[in-house]
Amino acid sequence: MDVDIWAWVGETQQQLSEAGNVGLAMALGDLPAQAYEGRYPQLDVMAPAIAQQAEALELPWLEFYARYWHLIGRIGDRAQGAVAIDDAQQLLAFAQREDVRECPSAPAAVEALAVAWANTDGPGYANERLETLGAYLEGLSPEKASFTGLVTQYVAALIDAGKPGEAVTYAESAVERLRVAGREASWELGAESARALLTAGRAEDALTALQAASEFQPDDPVAKDHRDGVRRALILATLGRTAEAVDALPDLDVVGEHPRVFVEWSQAVSLLATSAQITNTWQLGRVLRQWIDYFGMMGGYRARVELALIAGDLAVARQGVWQARLLADLAESGTAELRDTEGLAERIAALRAAADATTEPEAPGTLEERVGQFDAADGFNADPEKWIGWLAPLSGEDLEATRRHTTTLGFLGYPATGADIYWRMIVDSGKIGEADDDDVNYLTTLLVEARQDERLEQMAALLPHAAQQVALARLHSARERWEEALDAAEHAVAAGAGIDARRLLSSAAQQLDQNAKAAQALLEVIDELSDEDVWRMIVMATSAEDWDTVRKGAAKIGMPIKSKEGPIEEEMGLIRVILPAPDGGQRQVLSIRTGPATARLALPQPRGMDYNAGDLVVFDPQLLEPVPEDPQEQQNFVPPFAAVRILRPGGYTSYFFDGAAPSEEDWAEFTEVMAERGWPMWVYSDENYKVTHPTSGEPLPGVFGWVAVPPDVSPSEVDALLDDATERWVHPLAWLDLAREIDVEVERHERIVKEYGL
Repeated sequence: MDVDIWAWVGETQQQLSEAGNVGLAMALGDLPAQAYEGRYPQLDVMAPAIAQQAEALELPWLEFYARYWHLIGRIGDRAQGAVAIDDAQQLLAFAQREDVRECPSAPAAVEALAVAWANTDGPGYANERLETLGAYLEGLSPEKASFTGLVTQYVAALIDAGKPGEAVTYAESAVERLRVAGREASWELGAESARALLTAGRAEDALTALQAASEFQPDDPVAKDHRDGVRRALILATLGRTAEAVDALPDLDVVGEHPRVFVEWSQAVSLLATSAQITNTWQLGRVLRQWIDYFGMMGGYRARVELALIAGDLAVARQGVWQARLLADLAESGTAELRDTEGLAERIAALRAAADATTEPEAPGTLEERVGQFDAADGFNADPEKWIGWLAPLSGEDLEATRRHTTTLGFLGYPATGADIYWRMIVDSGKIGEADDDDVNYLTTLLVEARQDERLEQMAALLPHAAQQVALARLHSARERWEEALDAAEHAVAAGAGIDARRLLSSAAQQLDQNAKAAQALLEVIDELSDEDVWRMIVMATSAEDWDTVRKGAAKIGMPIKSKEGPIEEEMGLIRVILPAPDGGQRQVLSIRTGPATARLALPQPRGMDYNAGDLVVFDPQLLEPVPEDPQEQQNFVPPFAAVRILRPGGYTSYFFDGAAPSEEDWAEFTEVMAERGWPMWVYSDENYKVTHPTSGEPLPGVFGWVAVPPDVSPSEVDALLDDATERWVHPLAWLDLAREIDVEVERHERIVKEYGL
């Protein structure tokens, strides 16, 4: 995106704000940050909303902007592959429309499609990437903002096409062209040039190139540090400079949130796993298995196979023979999704041969002692990977061993393997109808995790009615099919199923906004409920305004309520209620707790928000932050809770004020006047906010904020009070929006805004 686009975005923000679309205006400029900073829940809500609004307003450039950043948030750090290709192709088609193609950033759609293809199967789509990118790069001037990104992807495509030498030459030429044009290469281009050198077998030169790239500005500044660290570690590990590589390698807790670097990080770890500094553990194997599944869901087919082979080699090094064989099978099945499988069959065969040649760890004790030894093992230090191999001879024959073996397989990321064993033992044997509830639950969990829905339904059909409906309710809940989950759970409860069925019923009903039904399902067995269940019941009963049930729940957990009937309206102290902000983020609003799960917002909010001071909200009573241990900190601690819904709006209206700050005495009098009226008022400016003296031009301390008034107060009354309360101030206060609303002294307020630079 170049400067013209940013200027246009700024103008569009102003237009949206003036038209009353404050939320969209706030979110618009934040989309790139949401994409780069990993605020994906916000991005996935706000970007489509902005695109839809842009379409309605017939602003195609704005629609492209929103759709582009949403796609970047998916194919960038999240590294989505096949699941994003259609959207990338549609964006490119949109960018080629007559009313969009002149947008300076339209070529970014080409780059996005190339990235989506690379994420799916880099070598398999190499020719398509080169052809598509080449067509746009032909004749493209390096002065253009899109040049660097397109060149970077062209270099990446050359590497994946097996032409690293050509990629090095192309990158060097592009950097020189940029220099001549007075522009600098991006960090991404420099880092891709380093990858080309590494692939070409020139690791020392790759390290030099990466070091030089560190001086370049990144397109994605948030990701630069961890991406640079991963690539640097891989190059250093290739050079055998182990200690330096380990120092450069970002920790797992850093890279674990960034799928784009999963493969490269794993490659570096694989090279370093024989060193004393990197420990090759079952925990590492479990993480890699989770990453493999992630790419399976996202259509990152090449990454899935590559990770399976890396994880298989690491498993062999740990003597995890059973896991290495399963990973070889997974890699082989994954090749069916690839367009280019050159060299993979040989690597898979080598992994299988290495597994066959590896001796498994010696088991402790005899087979007869195995289950008891498993149960006696230290849950913190025991190695579940080894126990899977040790329990395998008994699994499928001995029920207790099967339970432990298959659930441990599921824990390590192989639920389908565990389900196969369990299935043979209790379904194929014809014993499912008489199976213990625990066994049915274990198998259900494995089938859900393995996403074997048809198989689960097949098993459920063999169960007694109550157990059948519980299994189906669990399946539907896992897939967020709430109506089906509610229906199955209701049948299960009617058939006499236990507390788990009621929890399923309650959860599904709550998702469908049937809070009275959700609360009633738990109230009927209140004596069996845990405190967590009771709090859930209280929240749902509060949402349904079933105050009798709320009181019963409060009594169950020992929370005193003074009133005996009707709505609960008591003062229970200050809390922070966490609510959604228009930009997709969050706002903390100081509130007065009025009940076990209700609070009244105490602070006025800007116009355009979905809530305001005076609103009664339902909140989840689970603390979002722990209470401080320090007694002094406890005194100032205001507990935060997540809002669930607005129960009853207060009907308050907010009005904005802005101007030079008055004296402390004048301000104290002003706040006292507002408090006497019961009008919530809050200053949103801080000590850094300055306005301009209209004659001297000197900076003055400024103040801006909002005042909220109840529904029985007219705008004219607000204007009159503000006028009276501030008439003796040295510098006037402005409330331009209010003045325009009632058409009173609009010119005076416009003059104040202009003269003081508000």
